[in-house]
Amino acid sequence: MSEKTTQDKSELVKLQSAGELRKTMDGYFSRLREAAETGSRKIAWCTSVGPAELLYSMGFEVFFPENHGAMLGAGKNADKYIPTAVAHGYSPDICSYLTSDIGAFLQNETPLQKSGFKSVPTPDILVYNTNQCREVEDWFSFYGRHFKVPVVGIHTPLCITDLGPEIIKTVAEQYHRIIPELEKVAGVKFDIDRFRETVGLSHDGCVLWKEVLQKAKNIPAPINFFDSAIHMGPIVVMRGTQYANDYYKILLAELQERIEQHISAVPSERFRLYWEGMPLWYRLSNLAKLFAKLDTCIVASTYCNSWVFDDLDPADPFESSALAYSKLFIVRSDTVKENVLDQLMQEFSVNGIIYHESKTCARNSNNRFGLQNRLLKRNGIPYLEINGDLNDPRCYSEEQSIIAIETFIDQLSGQIK
Repeated sequence: MSEKTTQDKSELVKLQSAGELRKTMDGYFSRLREAAETGSRKIAWCTSVGPAELLYSMGFEVFFPENHGAMLGAGKNADKYIPTAVAHGYSPDICSYLTSDIGAFLQNETPLQKSGFKSVPTPDILVYNTNQCREVEDWFSFYGRHFKVPVVGIHTPLCITDLGPEIIKTVAEQYHRIIPELEKVAGVKFDIDRFRETVGLSHDGCVLWKEVLQKAKNIPAPINFFDSAIHMGPIVVMRGTQYANDYYKILLAELQERIEQHISAVPSERFRLYWEGMPLWYRLSNLAKLFAKLDTCIVASTYCNSWVFDDLDPADPFESSALAYSKLFIVRSDTVKENVLDQLMQEFSVNGIIYHESKTCARNSNNRFGLQNRLLKRNGIPYLEINGDLNDPRCYSEEQSIIAIETFIDQLSGQIK
């Protein structure tokens, strides 16, 4: 798959699997568009770490507004849409996925129009899990009011230190409670065997995704954070389907080939960093090139690891789903987060950590309450903080950030001989 065995030190080598990724994602959007145009399947909207397995098991085609928000950010159009949502009463300080998505909808625009959609697919039901943030409920409620369709959700406790059986039971019971509404909309009865099958597929896909990310433990790493942020698409929107699993087998084979041929994601890898926080979608390519130029590979991240739900178990689909989605990093207390970050930094042999302080995503910014200093005291790994946002480029100073990053790497070079 990989075409080069030697690398130009000034050039990033693209993953050949990107072509298969496009086909896989095109297939997903094609199935979604067919359902929207023909009514052959009901459409459920779901949060990115919501109960996708349950929805797929009941025959829904599933649309993920957060994925749509990331597309708006990557397309560098979010700042065009956010003011429209603000004019309709949404604060500029709340999630810019939400404001850019709603703003684009109010302007009747979507990047999906390039894939033949007239608009975003009309939902028959909207299903959320508040494990990421409370704002997803407000986000989905906007569309529930507009389309006059049901909105149902799972409310997960926050800041969990001890993930005991009482929490698992409470969340699992909420899965059971939303099933009657899903049956009513889907027009089919819930099938426990189909749910077990979908949970099993999701587990296998998550294990494959974990193996993809763990390939970056190799020195030099065959994949970096910027690659992973793009190639995570199938595990987000097709989790619980064979489509995602088939794609990650292809990607894994290429990464193994890269390792055997000594092909690295970053030519002349010298420094290995950890990325904590959300991607800056509108500067993903720019940052990838900047770090490559500095012989630096972002080898691991909290964000990409957030879709490793390997606790899913088809033998116990409800409670294992509750466990997997309550074990999510963003839901845990700072004590647990500190332990997780320290472990990942050791496993991936990192020399430094970058915290992205995202203006509109407090839940995914973990440098607001001293964690960064506690972790520095614990493991001595230096850190850099960057101010920005996941979608809104107006919150990000590129010039200032480049200077900070170059200075940070220069300081690391003095410590690593």
